[in-house]
Amino acid sequence: MKEFYISQGWYWLIIGAVVSYFLGCFNFAVIISKIKHDDIRRVGSGNPGAMNISRRYGLKVGLINFLCDGLKGAIPVLVAHFVFRNYYFAGTQIIVSDFMRYFYALFALLGHVFPVTMRFKGGKGISTTIGLLWCSLACETWWFAFAGLALFILLFVYAGITEWGSMGSLIGVAGFTIWQAIILTLRYGDMLTNVYVIITFIILLLLNVLTWGAHHKNLYHLMAGEEHRTSLKKMIKKRKKS
Repeated sequence: MKEFYISQGWYWLIIGAVVSYFLGCFNFAVIISKIKHDDIRRVGSGNPGAMNISRRYGLKVGLINFLCDGLKGAIPVLVAHFVFRNYYFAGTQIIVSDFMRYFYALFALLGHVFPVTMRFKGGKGISTTIGLLWCSLACETWWFAFAGLALFILLFVYAGITEWGSMGSLIGVAGFTIWQAIILTLRYGDMLTNVYVIITFIILLLLNVLTWGAHHKNLYHLMAGEEHRTSLKKMIKKRKKS
């Protein structure tokens, strides 16, 4: 393992943040709807995200959108993991990739939710957040990818039974976050006051603040019993629009 000096490698933070942000600005829901001569921002909930795409064009197209948005979060995580996994922050035992992968991913999420290319009015970030958290856990241990898949399937079943798609998505984000937080706590139990560990936990919190905050209207409607139901059966039967 090599030491990483932030005073010498600070530019990695700037480059990673900028590239990740502009990667996040690519909104695949808008791209898909334009291919279909439509504008997803003018139909349904108006949200340019996987859930609205699924309601409009069916579950198959929605899953494609979900995968593409998820990759926006996963790619920065993978880059940070493979570039920094063999480095420690100088004078500590903190693995640089444990910090960098979430630092990069945060900016990818910011690009998705607040894209400069769309006047800072983007999607709600569920797909991107789940993608980055899922990928980060898989970086920890390869079989976590399958455990994450099992969790995702459970959430899918939950959404199918309750028809509360937004709530199921938010539970998924919280579940993946808690899972990662437990791993980091066990790993750095005697170093929890280290500034890099503290910032990493703050970033995990910010990821949830961004996604839950973007769904504040859904939460209000849910508490009022007015939340729009998401029927998976209708999505599956939905015909593709030409």
